[in-house]
Parts: sequence; structure tokens; C-alpha cells
Amino acid sequence: MTDSAPTTWKIDPAHSAAEFKVKHMMIASVKGKFSNISGNLTLDEGDIARSSVEATIPVDTVNTADAQRDGHLKSADFFDAEKFPVMTFQSTRVARTAPGEFTVIGDLTLHGVTRSVIFSVEGSTQPAKDPWGNLRIGASATAKINRKDFGLVWNAALETGGVLVGEDVTITLDVEFIKG
Repeated sequence: MTDSAPTTWKIDPAHSAAEFKVKHMMIASVKGKFSNISGNLTLDEGDIARSSVEATIPVDTVNTADAQRDGHLKSADFFDAEKFPVMTFQSTRVARTAPGEFTVIGDLTLHGVTRSVIFSVEGSTQPAKDPWGNLRIGASATAKINRKDFGLVWNAALETGGVLVGEDVTITLDVEFIKG
């Protein structure tokens, strides 16, 4: 443990991505992403447990490369973007599990429902300087949620058995932070 003051880092939306993957027709995965992620990281290298992260993602930025599907995802059947315009995450616990590896537990609020989610995080807390003199760090985080836990229950039965949309959703975040 080292003695150091906590540092504050802002998410760089131009160099960050929030993506998801869910089974379609029980045979293949459909991927989508969100843009315009915002948020902050408070990093305490001296006591990583005192670190925290919070993020906000506008759900109407969903993009699955299919305009019709994106419209359906924004509708009341799924995200209900008009009523619940953002999803948020606020960490409640941060722990280092190995060099460059962390567990971040926190409250994910999606579709008006808040549930605890566990992210496995790989990242470097050693900053790199960009060409403009800004210090940056990055991290990749993954978690798996059940969409029904967040009230996202729409589905359609298939003629051959099974359902159109899987319940388990894998979330992947690739985030770059700028000191400041």
C-alpha cells in the first residue's frame, strides 16, 4: 500500500464503448452498442477499496446496425427510452484481485430498476500521456445480467420451440479516462 491522494478521471466518450451481446432465436448472438458514455472515476492507489466509478449512458443511442431493431429496442417493449432515457452505474465496492485486475460491484439502474452487478475489470492504472499532454488510463469490464431482472421481459415464442430473444445479456465496457 502506498500513500497517495485520490485522483479524479473523466470518461472520454470519443474513446469509450458500451456494448452488449444477447442470443437471437437461441442460435446466434446479436451485438449492439451505446455511445455518449459519461462519468467519473475516483482512483485511490493507496487504498483501492476507496476508489469509485459512476457512469451514465443514454439508451436512445443504442445501435445494432439495424434501424428497425433499434427502434424496437428504444420502444416500451424494451428500454422505453422516452420514460427511462438513461442507464446508470454507481460502484459500491472496488477490489484488486491481481495486478491489473479488479472486481467492481455496483448498482446498475436500467429501465427504472436498480440491481447489483459485478464487473470483472482489466486495466492499467499507470497513466500514459497523449500528444496534447493529457494523462489517460483505460479499462475493459465485463458483466452478465438477466434482462428480465430489469423488467425487460418482451419476447416472442418460436414455431420450432424456444424464444426470439435470450435472457442473458453480456455487457462489455471499454473505457478510456482522462485525468482532470
